[in-house]
Amino acid sequence: MAGANVRVGLLGCGNVGSALVQLILGDGEAISARSGIRLELAAVAVRSVAKEREVSVPEGILTHDAQAVVSDPTVDVVVEVIGGIEPARSLILQALKAGKPVVTANKELLANVSSKPRSAGASRSSGHCASRWRASGSVA
Repeated sequence: MAGANVRVGLLGCGNVGSALVQLILGDGEAISARSGIRLELAAVAVRSVAKEREVSVPEGILTHDAQAVVSDPTVDVVVEVIGGIEPARSLILQALKAGKPVVTANKELLANVSSKPRSAGASRSSGHCASRWRASGSVA
């Protein structure tokens, strides 16, 4: 099944980010076969490109310039897994204003400043913005 290519710009490559990189690179064919969508890792923004990582990222994908990732016109979707409020909030707002869908696992950001990302996406000229929320956790 041939389908669309979706270029992913990833912000952060810690535990969650490296798992996503491994999933896209290692299971990309299976994901494409099931969904009809081929995920392509376009860029991964990190604080230090020299840091040793648990996952092997292809040459030319790592960058320290997160602003460039969210503003890159070839990036179709931005995935934010930096955590915390800043710079995550600013980067998400920049991506939404550029018309890019954003996926985040940042519960702190969503809990504290969740109305700004929604309104930034809604203010785009198309007027289309969907916010999806899913709370997960465990109770001991």
